[in-house]
Amino acid sequence: MMRRGAWLCAATVALSACGFRLAGSESLPGILARPYLSVKDPYTDFAREFEHQLKGSGALVQEVRAKSTATIDVTRDSVEQRTLSVSSRNIPTEYELTYTVTFAVHGPDTELLAPQTISLSKDYSFEENELLAKEHEADILRRQMARDLVAIAMRRLTSLK
Repeated sequence: MMRRGAWLCAATVALSACGFRLAGSESLPGILARPYLSVKDPYTDFAREFEHQLKGSGALVQEVRAKSTATIDVTRDSVEQRTLSVSSRNIPTEYELTYTVTFAVHGPDTELLAPQTISLSKDYSFEENELLAKEHEADILRRQMARDLVAIAMRRLTSLK
């Protein structure tokens, strides 16, 4: 039993010495303690996940801009779909989803982070006789891309220190 405790202690010291942190455990800078999240549509996958991650990082997202320490402006939050290939009957067989987000961070009197545009693309096959399943697959891909974009945005926000 004593041996197990020694190993656990040694592992903890080794992991902390190398800078290891759990994913999502990076803290936000003080200027983002009470951010105002400015989005055109608060119901998009990105906007909902972004607010959730901000709160999960300890930020108290403000309802009124005047009470905030900084403003996060999301000026673009769009998903585009384009056809990559079609069958001999001119029916789409493959699509590409592209999720693009642009955001900036403003302090009370200065720009803290210039506009950042991040984009992810995924493609998926399409079969006409599996329409509902393929629509569900596109929804899952879109939500996953939104989570990935939020992770990238959060890493950029934590670098503001």
